Amino acid sequence: MFIDRPDIPPGIKIAAQIRPEPSEDDLAFIKQMGVDYVVLWTDGEHASYEYYASRRELFARAGLTVYGFGSSSVHNQPDITLGLENRDAKIEEYKQHLRNLGKAGIPYTTYAHMANGIWSTEREATRGGASARAFNLEKATEGHWAGTVYKAPLSHGRTYSEDEIWDNFEYFIRQVVPVAEEAGVKIGIHPDDPPVPELGGIPRCIFGSFEGYKRAMEMADSPNVGLCLCVGCWLEGGAWMGKDVLETIKYFGERNKLFKVHFRNVSQPLPYFVETFLDDGYMDMYQVMRAMREVNFDGVAIADHIPMMANDHRIGTAFSIGYMKALLERANAEFAGQ
Repeated sequence: MFIDRPDIPPGIKIAAQIRPEPSEDDLAFIKQMGVDYVVLWTDGEHASYEYYASRRELFARAGLTVYGFGSSSVHNQPDITLGLENRDAKIEEYKQHLRNLGKAGIPYTTYAHMANGIWSTEREATRGGASARAFNLEKATEGHWAGTVYKAPLSHGRTYSEDEIWDNFEYFIRQVVPVAEEAGVKIGIHPDDPPVPELGGIPRCIFGSFEGYKRAMEMADSPNVGLCLCVGCWLEGGAWMGKDVLETIKYFGERNKLFKVHFRNVSQPLPYFVETFLDDGYMDMYQVMRAMREVNFDGVAIADHIPMMANDHRIGTAFSIGYMKALLERANAEFAGQ
């Protein structure tokens, strides 16, 4: 059912998200932070068994374990989400992505079901003037993914119904589950970002709420399909999500459906938010780490969408991962002996 990886112990693991072609400085930076795991992304041109295996070997030589690998070519694909002409070819590409990962011994991949990308408005300043992503629903006009721009009011020429989005997800997941199980690869599904009811004429009705996720997990009915829980997206949604992030971690964590966590904070819920530092948003992030520990979360957590500190992305990464390590140490101490 799952890849046997004795080098991946149980418990919460903090990972760094990094490019698959790292410099020596990149590798040293990760090790110097005390991180042992990485998650990687590539494009369809490189999404082969040979490339995945070569990256696993490269990072292993540096003492790092590749926990997950995503391909932007089969992520946020309107062909799949909207049932467009190229749908079957994209699903076959996704299945081959899973087979390649399994053969290379990489146990996890992230998938998102957004048809018109991640929507943002102009970047804004968060604490100390650090540049950060923002979203204001009143000003939102376009989404982006992998170099494609999707424009309002109708990103794909017409308005789609919720039933269409659900039917297309079911068509996709029914074909993907047997391959994921055979390959031994876990699929963590990322929330819609931002999780608003509709953008560009397309409902965000599945991965924009607790009930949508619950129904999707029941539809998939597989131990290999679960959540890539982006805490930031859940905080963006606020009351729109149906249950808060702590209730969500408890429900899906107790059912072994949490595979990966994107650990980030935002200023306030929709309709307008700015991404901020872990200690500067409206959520007490220790409560999130504690909830993960309480359900014995067994995957990786990454720092994600980090505000830019002093024009050097490594500074924000180091701050965020250091903060996460401290929260995890505190949570592990609280639950020691239980």
